[in-house]
Order: sequence, then structure tokens, then C-alpha cells
Amino acid sequence: MAPDVLAAAPRSARACRHADAGLLERYFLQRDPRDREALVQRFLPLARQLSRKYASISESEDLEQVASLGLLKAIDRFDPSRGIAFTSFAVPTILGELKRYFRDHGWSVRVPRSLKELVARVESAADDLARELGRPPTVAEIARRCETTSELVLEARALRTAHRAASLDVPVNDENVATRLETVAAEDEGFGRAEQTVDLDRLLAHLPQRERTLLRLRFHEDLTQQEIAERLGLSQMHVSRLIASSIAELSDVALERGPRTGRPLLMASTRGLSSRGS
Repeated sequence: MAPDVLAAAPRSARACRHADAGLLERYFLQRDPRDREALVQRFLPLARQLSRKYASISESEDLEQVASLGLLKAIDRFDPSRGIAFTSFAVPTILGELKRYFRDHGWSVRVPRSLKELVARVESAADDLARELGRPPTVAEIARRCETTSELVLEARALRTAHRAASLDVPVNDENVATRLETVAAEDEGFGRAEQTVDLDRLLAHLPQRERTLLRLRFHEDLTQQEIAERLGLSQMHVSRLIASSIAELSDVALERGPRTGRPLLMASTRGLSSRGS
């Protein structure tokens, strides 16, 4: 970049700050509505930026309006003779207006009082540390200032956008017609089968080793009663009685667990064995 361009950049920034200071001074003295409108247009991006710290998709427009109101109050109350930069006065004023909005409108989602209080402490600590350190503080630094854990600091930051419950019927974004409900993960039937297998293993533990082996041969390896009898050195009639008595015992144990859990386990004892692993 050419030297004259590099030199022009600081001059341009200084000229901009000088013009802002002159406009603020003139409005403070004359209260001309045209100057007020010019100041609003000049500092409106600052208000919008601050509102985005707290905005979720559903309430971003409302918070921009609240931040804009805070900006108007800052412009009307600013006194250039105090010798501070306008932004140093406007930022706390706008943030105060945003926090007042949340306080007055409450929470539509039930949040423990301790976490609500922690949200305010975390925000205050983050602002103080940013001024002291000259940079955004880390989560660990905020946690130390608030005398809490990093996990709770992260939870408090997440709660800043939990004032309003988001509808599952709202589209994900402007380009996507799918709703949030349609993007929620579907139920995986494999989890149910896995739980059923675990429960079935617990039921089988009530049987002697011979009966467990017999049921495995019958329902997992799909052997006939005659084939099982030959392998175990029993009669086919004895195998049939052992299978019947084993299933009856599994049914009794399953039903002892109550009708809600007993019925699925009873079905598993007679049909689910064929799908179990070895």
C-alpha cells in the first residue's frame, strides 16, 4: 500500500471522530432534531451489534428496537463536557436497556433462580474483565471472578437466549421450508432391541446352565427338538418338557416386574431369543 494511503487512514479516522464530537457538541447545545437523526444513523450499527449478543432468531428484531431506544437515550443524555467518549457512555446505556427488557418481560422457560442470578453476574464480570484486560476474557477467567465453575459459566451464557421458547413449527431458515420438528432425530428401534437383549440376558440368568444351552440351541441355532435331544443325550419328550418349563419360568420372572415391563419381556422370552447373538 502506498505511503500516502497509509497516512490518510489515521487522518480519516481522526477526522471522523472529530466530526462526531462536533455533531454531539452541537446537538447538546442546540437540540436540533436533524442532528439527532444524523447521530442515530451514525451509531445505529453499534446498537445493532450489541443487540446481537442477546438475540435469538425469534426475537432479534425486538432486541434491535430495544437497543435503538437505548441509543436514543444515550444521545439525549450525553454531556460532551464530561470529557468521555460517546461510545463509552452509549454502550452501558444500551446494554442496560437490553437487560431491563429481559427483566421486565421475564422468562417463558423455567430457569432456577440461582442460574438467573448467575447470568447477570457472568455478564457483569465479562464486561469488567474486558475493560481491565483490554480483550475478551476467557471462560476460566470469568469463572474465577464469579467464584464458580467453567461449566456453569458456559451454561449461563447459553441461558442468555433462553428467555423465549422457540416453536418447533418455525422453518429452520428462510431458504429451508423444513421445520425444526422435522430435523429432530427420529427414534432408533435398535436402542429398544438392545435394551430388550439386556433384559433378556438378566432373565436367562435365572435358569440353570443346561436350560440356557437348550434354549440357545432351539431359538438361536434353530435346531429341532430331536436334534437337541441327540446332541444333549436326552429324549425328545424330555427336551420338549424342559423348553416348556423354562419358558414358563421366564414368564413368571418377567411378570413379577409388572405389566409395563413384564409384557415386553414375556414376548422377548418366546420370540426375541431367535434374534440374540451367540
